[in-house]
Amino acid sequence: MLLTKDAFGKDFVWGVSTAAYQIEGAHDAHGKGPSIWDVFVQKRNRIFKNQHGNEACDFYNRYVEDLYLMKGMHIPNYRFSLSWSRIFPEGIGQINQSGIDFYDRLIDLSLELGITPWVTLYHWDLPHALEKKGGWVNRDVKGWFSEFISKCVVLYGDRVKNWMVLNEPTVFTAAGYFFGVHAPERKGLGNFLAATHHAALAQAQGGRIIKSLQRDSQVGTTFSCSHVEPYTSKERDIIAAKKADVLLNRFFIEPLLGMGYPTQEIKILNRIEKYIKPNDENELQFNMDFIGVQNYTREIIRYAMFVPYLQAKIVSAKERKVEMTEMNWEVYPASIYHVLKKFSSYQNIPPLIVTENGAAFPDQIENGLVDDPERTSYLQQALKQVHRAQQEGVNVKGYFVWTFLDNFEWAEGYRPRFGLVYVNFRNQERTIKSSGHWYTSFLK
Repeated sequence: MLLTKDAFGKDFVWGVSTAAYQIEGAHDAHGKGPSIWDVFVQKRNRIFKNQHGNEACDFYNRYVEDLYLMKGMHIPNYRFSLSWSRIFPEGIGQINQSGIDFYDRLIDLSLELGITPWVTLYHWDLPHALEKKGGWVNRDVKGWFSEFISKCVVLYGDRVKNWMVLNEPTVFTAAGYFFGVHAPERKGLGNFLAATHHAALAQAQGGRIIKSLQRDSQVGTTFSCSHVEPYTSKERDIIAAKKADVLLNRFFIEPLLGMGYPTQEIKILNRIEKYIKPNDENELQFNMDFIGVQNYTREIIRYAMFVPYLQAKIVSAKERKVEMTEMNWEVYPASIYHVLKKFSSYQNIPPLIVTENGAAFPDQIENGLVDDPERTSYLQQALKQVHRAQQEGVNVKGYFVWTFLDNFEWAEGYRPRFGLVYVNFRNQERTIKSSGHWYTSFLK
């Protein structure tokens, strides 16, 4: 059956997603302060081929061209993030008028072209000045972030009605504060649990602030989700998969829904109590207008005796000899169906929106064309799975492709290309891929 956009209903939201550090470039232009990623990429051998986001897609200077390209592709909704240190170079205090003006121009042109802005307030690029004060490990981050959110809503709330507080807190706390493979390169359980609790407080507090300043806004937050399955039907693999599910899928959504932290399966997580103060349990909870679900693949988990705390390990796609993307993730579009069903099973869950979904493949430009049938197929199959979930009663209200432009993919550098639009990073030339042309005709 050929799926059309009409099958999802007339109010279904279609769009694309990007993030400031991954596309903007202009890392120190016009008064912008350094973020933790600006500092992290300067260190040797942290990023693939020592690449960095100093120029990235140069979106800061090319946003007009890119928004016109988006309009030509019939994309009606654009999710982007605000660079905190472009607005507050020191994270708090003095504001940078040039940064404010850039986002004013971006929002105004989007609206002029009939593109609705969806703004993410935190997409991993904490101001370095705040990291020097402890970053997400310091409980004061809640106040710093509140100041930033309040300012953004006052500045842009007359035109922006759709807000997302955090992007994938599970990833930025684990990769940045436990494993140290992302900025700010901190490690250890204590750093991770402190950062987790403060981010969980901040996501609820962010929702309250936005609603207090702008009652008619739509407020959400986004979570990375993976469909988790045990490697075998052995009990120890099943237990390992349950533990992985806690960390990958449950650790942030459940406190937000008023259920507290899911620490039963992983006893060591009870140490988070060290960072919990009186009334924090109530402060963790907020009724969002929607939840953003971000999914790319599934994870197969097996028991692993020597893995500290978890005794669980991911069985890689390579090890299982299955079809993979450039990220070495299994090509498994049905994963989005399973995570939508999982999240919709929570009793008091608001509507869901797929705020990121996509795939990276080794795209090549030949004779001015980029043919990427694998990505087109992935997106088509994923949309069938979203529709399947919707048909089974899941209240899913939208779908955003990750991503609009090939970009700086964090520690992976520029190698994985997720974009609907190919970017030649030598001359910044844009070329719509065949998947982009498919999405254009689908949206038309």
